[in-house]
Amino acid sequence: MDFVAAIVLGIALGITEFLPISSLGHSLVLESLLNFPQSLATASPDAIANARNALSLFIQGGAVLAVIVYYARELLAEIRKLPTDAVTRRMWLNILIAFIPVGVLGLIFNDPIKKYLFAPWVVALALIVGGIILLVVEQRAYKPSVTSLETVTPRQALLIGLAQITALIPGISRSGSTIVGGLLAGLSREVATSFTFFLFIPTLGAAAGYELFNQVRKHTLETSLLPYFALAFVIAFVVSLIAIRVLLRYIGTHNFKVFGIYRIVVGVLILVLIAVNVIH
Repeated sequence: MDFVAAIVLGIALGITEFLPISSLGHSLVLESLLNFPQSLATASPDAIANARNALSLFIQGGAVLAVIVYYARELLAEIRKLPTDAVTRRMWLNILIAFIPVGVLGLIFNDPIKKYLFAPWVVALALIVGGIILLVVEQRAYKPSVTSLETVTPRQALLIGLAQITALIPGISRSGSTIVGGLLAGLSREVATSFTFFLFIPTLGAAAGYELFNQVRKHTLETSLLPYFALAFVIAFVVSLIAIRVLLRYIGTHNFKVFGIYRIVVGVLILVLIAVNVIH
């Protein structure tokens, strides 16, 4: 059954990592429903939590690799232009500016966040509130002032970075917070989404790498589950490649209202599952 769970979670989280609907909320529901990892059913709650966290880290690693592969040509071109092109340097400086707030605060408050906020009811409420915010943002008259990544200003990058801080609350969604921040800062939907994907590389890469390093350092990584972790990594990579392409095409002709509604539905579902004691 852990084999099936690795496949299902790899697919589900590979998709939701890039959509503004919170991969954590989905992992919370699916891991409970699939009872992952069944091979550690008699282990301590901490061991089970570490195994589930490690699976998420490998899935995030697959998602980061998907972004790098999808944008490989652009990234290689950017690397070549970096030493001589001021516009390219400014764009990557903006990525760094957007990354710093969540990087610093995430490092400082990582343990308290895990201790006090990693609770199903927090995730459910964050999904619902985030969905409402997404609907409200999409209701306003929308006239973007930025239609290319190269014209994003450091101030706008900082606003996106400050918005991403809210993603430290489980259930808010990294992509959701940065896309909303980008829209409020004046970026077009396409640019806000592309900026989010580029920002994923340092943000998600650093977060997953740091957590995985901690598990290895503390000897809490369950090596018996490595085949399932590897399977989920590969599946998440493939699914994420497809999800990136589909989302970029979708936003060309659609807004994000459907994701706001979906978040609210999932948040309510989690609250119901908590009430009936399916999720603890």
